Amino acid sequence: MKNILFILYGIVIFSFSGCKDQNKNTKVPLAVSKIEGKQLSIEKSLTEDEEIKTFVAPYRNRIKDEMNKVLSYVPNTLSKFDREYNTAIGNMMADALLEITNPVFHQRTGKNIDAVLLNHGGIRSSINRGDITTKTAYNIMPFENEAVVIELKGTQVLKMFEYLSKSEVAHPVAGMQLTLTEDNQIKTGRIQGKKVDLNKSYFIVTNDYLMDGGDHMNFFAIRESETYLDYKLRNVFIDYFKKHDTINPVRDERFIKQ
Repeated sequence: MKNILFILYGIVIFSFSGCKDQNKNTKVPLAVSKIEGKQLSIEKSLTEDEEIKTFVAPYRNRIKDEMNKVLSYVPNTLSKFDREYNTAIGNMMADALLEITNPVFHQRTGKNIDAVLLNHGGIRSSINRGDITTKTAYNIMPFENEAVVIELKGTQVLKMFEYLSKSEVAHPVAGMQLTLTEDNQIKTGRIQGKKVDLNKSYFIVTNDYLMDGGDHMNFFAIRESETYLDYKLRNVFIDYFKKHDTINPVRDERFIKQ
């Protein structure tokens, strides 16, 4: 390993020393003259570099220990496919986001979050019955999305309801109740148990991907404000699992079709 580093160091020094015009003693702009490459096959005959393996081992073991750390317990397997419009895992994720981020938002602004909206496609894994570990949080939310609170007027909240009524999937929600008829018309739509006031502002916590129009949630584009909480969704779930020794969410009446 040391010999390889010494050779690379020599190449770098030689390259820079050759970047001067010998007559004027000035640097000549570097330019790529040729790119070459070749395919290296990964085969069973290749052996591990023991020096590199030894060097990486403590870091790999530390990460493995951290990912396998038990945070909580779930008595039943949670899947995003267990019901058409309302799933236990979706309810858990929405409730967790509301519970963990509202104190942060309130401390910064003096206001409270009214509702939560995430996307069904953002749930990337089921949670199997048994111990919940740090790895569980990474499995259900492998992305770097962070929590952001969007201020919407009541008119835009109705557009959000309209989006949900047409999507026909179980997007995770909390703090709101949406009941659809058989033909996907909105029968009732409420925020914190009350009818939406068109002139009032509501604070909806979601993630930065959806705020920017991900999953065609374009209603977030017309907003009064946004507040980044500097909180990764994955970390929200980790903190929620640490806070509750047993996770046992249920399907309820927050988003249903009659």
